[in-house]
Amino acid sequence: MNHFATLAIVALGLTTLACQTRDEPVSASEHSRAVPLEGQANFRDIGGYRTADGLTVRWGHVYRSGRLDHLSESDVTRLDSLGIRTVINFLTPAEIDHDGPDRLPEGVREIALPIVSGNAEALTDVVNEARRTGDFSLLPPTINPEIHQLLIKEATAEYAALLRAAADPANRPLVLHCSHGIHRTGTASAILLSVLGVPWETVREDYLLSNVYRADEIEGRLGQLRELAAASQNVAPEEVDMSGANAFYVLDPSYIDASLDEAVAHYGSMDSYIREGLGISDDEVAHLRATLLEDTH
Repeated sequence: MNHFATLAIVALGLTTLACQTRDEPVSASEHSRAVPLEGQANFRDIGGYRTADGLTVRWGHVYRSGRLDHLSESDVTRLDSLGIRTVINFLTPAEIDHDGPDRLPEGVREIALPIVSGNAEALTDVVNEARRTGDFSLLPPTINPEIHQLLIKEATAEYAALLRAAADPANRPLVLHCSHGIHRTGTASAILLSVLGVPWETVREDYLLSNVYRADEIEGRLGQLRELAAASQNVAPEEVDMSGANAFYVLDPSYIDASLDEAVAHYGSMDSYIREGLGISDDEVAHLRATLLEDTH
C-alpha cells in the first residue's frame, strides 16, 4: 500500500459530521475534526486541542479550509448545518477572478483579507504558475519554509484582523481559508492556536493533517503535474523529475516550523510576535482565550 493510500484510509476513519441548527456550534460529543465535503477535502475544525495549562479549544467555533468555490449544493447545506456565520478569505483578487467566488450559505458574512503585499504575493504567483504548467524547476526546495517565513513578516495586518474577527463571538462559527488550506491558512491557524496556548508540537500536528485529508487530492494532482511536465518537456512521464513537486505538495514539519523560527528570530518568541508584530494586546489575548477555551475536566 502506497503512502497516499495509507493517508486516505486514516482520513476516512477520522471523518464524520454532525448536523446542527444554524445557531448552535457543534459539540465535542457530536463532532470529529474533519468535515467531509464533496468540493473541499481539507475543511476541518481546530477545536479539541489541549493547551499547555490544561484547557481545551472549543469545538465548532473556528474551522480551517482550502478554497470554497467548488462546493456542491450538498456542501453548502452542510456548511449551513454547522451554523457558519463568517468566512475569512486570504485569496488575492487574481485568484478569485481565476477560480470564482466562494459558494456559501445565504447570510454568511465574508471578510476579504487578501495577502497581496510584498514577496509573499510574488511567491504565490510563481507557485500558481508551476501548478498550471507542471514546471516546478524554478521553485527551490526551500519554497515551503520560505513562504511561511514571508507570511510571518508580511501578512501581519491580515493575521491581526483574523485574530480580532475570531475574538468576536458574533462572527462564529468562523472559517478561514486560502487555496489549499496550507500556507496562508496554515500560518494563520498556527498563530491562532499559539494565542490560545496550544503547544507547538500540537500546532505542528494540526498542520500535517493536510497530508492526511488531502491524500487523494495530492496523489491525483501529482499525477496531473507529471503528465503536464512530460508533455512540455517531450519526455516519458516516468522520466520527469518530480522531486520539486513532491516536496511542495507533501508537507514536512520543517515547513510550519519556519513560521516559528521567523517569529523567534525577530521577536524572541511567538508570544512576542503576536503582541509586538501583530499588535494584539494582552487584553485581546485574554479575551480570545476566554471565549475560545473551556475547561473540560
